[in-house]
Amino acid sequence: MNNTLKRIAFLLFLCIRGKGGKIGILYCFIVLVLNLVEIQLAIRMISWNKDFFSALEKYDAHAALWQIGIFGLVTLAGALQFLLASYIRQLVQIRWRTTLTRASLERWFADKAYWHLNTDENSQLDNPDQRISEDCRIFVDRLTGKGLDLFTGIIGLATYLTLLWKLSAFPIVFTLFGTEIVIEHYLVWAAPVYVLISSGLTHWMGAPLMQLNVIAQHREADMRFALARLRESREAIALENGETAENDIIEKRYGRIIENWRHRINREFILGLFTRPYYMTVLRIPLFLAFPAYLAGFVALGGLMQLGSAFTRLVTTLSWFIFSYKELAELSATANRLSSFMHQAEAIGKQSSPLAVSSSPDNRLCIRNLTVRNPSGQNLLHIPELVVTAGEAVWIDGPSGIGKSTLLKALSGIWPYCDGEIALPAGKILFMPQKAYLPLGSLAECIAYPGKPGDTTSIRQLLKKVGLTCPRHDAQLEQAGEIGSDYRLSGGEQQRLMVARILAAQPKWVFLDEATSSLDACAEEQLYHLLRTSLPDTGFIVIAHREPKGLGQYRRIDLWSSSGQPGRHTLTHAIA
Repeated sequence: MNNTLKRIAFLLFLCIRGKGGKIGILYCFIVLVLNLVEIQLAIRMISWNKDFFSALEKYDAHAALWQIGIFGLVTLAGALQFLLASYIRQLVQIRWRTTLTRASLERWFADKAYWHLNTDENSQLDNPDQRISEDCRIFVDRLTGKGLDLFTGIIGLATYLTLLWKLSAFPIVFTLFGTEIVIEHYLVWAAPVYVLISSGLTHWMGAPLMQLNVIAQHREADMRFALARLRESREAIALENGETAENDIIEKRYGRIIENWRHRINREFILGLFTRPYYMTVLRIPLFLAFPAYLAGFVALGGLMQLGSAFTRLVTTLSWFIFSYKELAELSATANRLSSFMHQAEAIGKQSSPLAVSSSPDNRLCIRNLTVRNPSGQNLLHIPELVVTAGEAVWIDGPSGIGKSTLLKALSGIWPYCDGEIALPAGKILFMPQKAYLPLGSLAECIAYPGKPGDTTSIRQLLKKVGLTCPRHDAQLEQAGEIGSDYRLSGGEQQRLMVARILAAQPKWVFLDEATSSLDACAEEQLYHLLRTSLPDTGFIVIAHREPKGLGQYRRIDLWSSSGQPGRHTLTHAIA
């Protein structure tokens, strides 16, 4: 419980600290004031019960009609109070969800934590997209709902206790085992005992729901991930007739949802065996407990209804835990998941790397004693020393699986399983992966990524240079949407677009990982020639199985491994 409260406090601090978050405190204060108004209206309704039923008891039609008018006014005021409080509460939710989402994204992007969390085999984190989107929403919704209700309930509890103490100024007398027992203000003592026993039973029956809710969130997210992956890979699945296999994968994940669902409904049924009768009787039990005072002649009918109403308010306030148990379980599970995500993202981004990365004083790429490993610790390759000068072109060749792409990740600083020394050159450096990434947006935004698009004239010229000139591409130039989907751009078109991105960025160094593998040899040579002539002073590091014809003069680095000696390499110079 203490850990959960600490996590809730941590997330609440993040909500308040962000831009626009502090004004949320003012909004919460206004909601609390409006809730205090609700308490005063409730007290007025308690008094109304006495006045109205006393009028009925006396057959006073005029007084009864007057009380009906008062009832209408109090009801109208209560409706306005509820609507205002609900509206302002949602303003708080907008602000705090925004600040909490930004705090989550900040930690996710900082030091490329989004990448390292996926490569860390010890990390128990899954579905970070759910953490950022769904959990931020649920946490703020439950916190501003049940959290504010708790503060209001504490104030209301003191108010209703004082009122009930004043109204129940009479004892209950009964005999137990031959001893006469007298309990003064017995209604005041009956309420907390009644609710305390009920709350204990609720927690005992419903405690497993907390863990079942956590599991449910995980399995629902796994299902969504499988469906999203199916949508992204639809072409490959369609070509390989993989519908049956994909259906089996989804069915398996759905089956795990159903399994957990059955456990949850069984537990909710067990909990409901107590809570449902409690909900149905909580408004009547107070009247039954106050009934002896009426029979004893301590109160008239109007007083009985007033006592019952006051007792009901007290019991309802004390029953906050019972009424809120399911939402509290969800708040606890969400706070644990979200805070765990943030702490893991923050911690993994600050981990020190054994790889010493520095800036090259002479604008060269210098590698010394670099060892690259896979996540299990096995050596992939070792480079004692390699120096690449500015404007030079280098072709890195070698068999599949030797670690060529991993070497590129190590040079970019995102691969944690390596050590040695790397001195990176100054100026803009561009790393291009084998699978082209096209962000959501227009074609112009894809070309300019990660920067902002310039004028459309220059972008059209770039498209023409890389061979992407047709009415469809021209229409997509400023059209927003999922331009990067395989359905809209073929693999070859995507790689041509990556070449246009390089030309738009004008980098000083370019690292290419099979960036032209989807193109035919003739088109590949034309694009390499375009890059070399357009960027004559740019250094190119090309990882490819085919010779990069069109780059002009280059140096070839052949990475190879022999039996028992993984990761050896040879250097061979060649002229294209």
